[in-house]
Amino acid sequence: MQKTIDEIVEQVHRYSPQADTSMIRMAFEQAESAHQGQLRHSGEPFLRHPLAVAGIVTQLKMDVPSIVAGLMHDTLEDTKFTRDQIEKQFGKEVAKLVDGVTKIGKIEFKSYEEKQAENFRKMLLYMAEDIRVIVIKLADRLHNMRTLECLPEPKQKRIAQETLDIYAPLANRLGIGWIKNELEDLCFRYLMHEVYFDLVAKLARKQEEREKYIQEVVEIVKKNLVEYGFKGVVMGRPKHLYGIYHKMQRQGIPFEEVYDLLALRIITDTKINCYGILGMIHSLWRPVPGRFKDYIGVPKSNLYQSLHTTVIGPKGEHVEFQIRTEEMHKVAEEGIAAHWRYKEGGQIDERNSRLFGWLRQLLEWQQELSDNRQFLDSVKTDLFSDVVYVFTP
Repeated sequence: MQKTIDEIVEQVHRYSPQADTSMIRMAFEQAESAHQGQLRHSGEPFLRHPLAVAGIVTQLKMDVPSIVAGLMHDTLEDTKFTRDQIEKQFGKEVAKLVDGVTKIGKIEFKSYEEKQAENFRKMLLYMAEDIRVIVIKLADRLHNMRTLECLPEPKQKRIAQETLDIYAPLANRLGIGWIKNELEDLCFRYLMHEVYFDLVAKLARKQEEREKYIQEVVEIVKKNLVEYGFKGVVMGRPKHLYGIYHKMQRQGIPFEEVYDLLALRIITDTKINCYGILGMIHSLWRPVPGRFKDYIGVPKSNLYQSLHTTVIGPKGEHVEFQIRTEEMHKVAEEGIAAHWRYKEGGQIDERNSRLFGWLRQLLEWQQELSDNRQFLDSVKTDLFSDVVYVFTP
């Protein structure tokens, strides 16, 4: 267990060499003491959960107060620790973060829309106070979803549905694509168990063949990058299961007709080279009409940037490419954490607030729209515009 906290501290020093990590170690010791003797539903020590949350927060390259709050986030709810004690030991900033995560944890998303809207309002207020609260809560929800198998089935389904409805779209809007994808896949597993494992089995049948094929394409791309004088790292990119299922449903096609299961990512040094590499790919293989997207020229609302194209590769197989710079990759992986800066007290910096206009818009609606139903309609239209919204039964 101690080795894991050492790894977290080491990782922080890699992305923030000047960081004072003594508070992280102190928080670990306090969490260890506060949760002593407590077990999770799986029977494992409870401490593994806050440690895992802190690890995810660190993976997002968040600051020291966020990591400390990740370690302490369950102490107000599940131990004798008080907010005053947290403030005394770790300062007002950490106490405020822990309090915010605790309050969000108490929000229950019910089926009736009036209550649902009121809970959205509460969540937005916590986001307005400090965006880090939501990032920590996403890390908390991700680890809870990873360990959901120990709960009774009705509770699994309730938590999974809430996650699919609320937290996965939030992760998407915050630009943290890998968390969004993993949350969706985990929800898919618990909400549509048979469909999920049927899809897993179908993908597994030709997995070795696909991996061999992808490696052949990677070697061709690497060889051409050298010949054309482009800097670039080429890697495989797994297609997430819920995305495949969603595509099958959206297009009304069986699994056998999903052609672009093979996906590669190329990371290069400059924006100009992204377009140059795109030209190289299109000179090697014929592009599929209608499958090119320029998210560099026109970024997504969550600041995601990449060039997307699908080509008919060797042996007639469809291969999907994403081409981006290192900086674009950082934003795609870390999302809002790669852009956000904090004023004193963790408030939204005006420059970055402009970048996330959707959040500012929701905060304005939260203040202006007194009618809960009208507010909920606005939220569903904007925040969850690219998902089908399902209320918990």
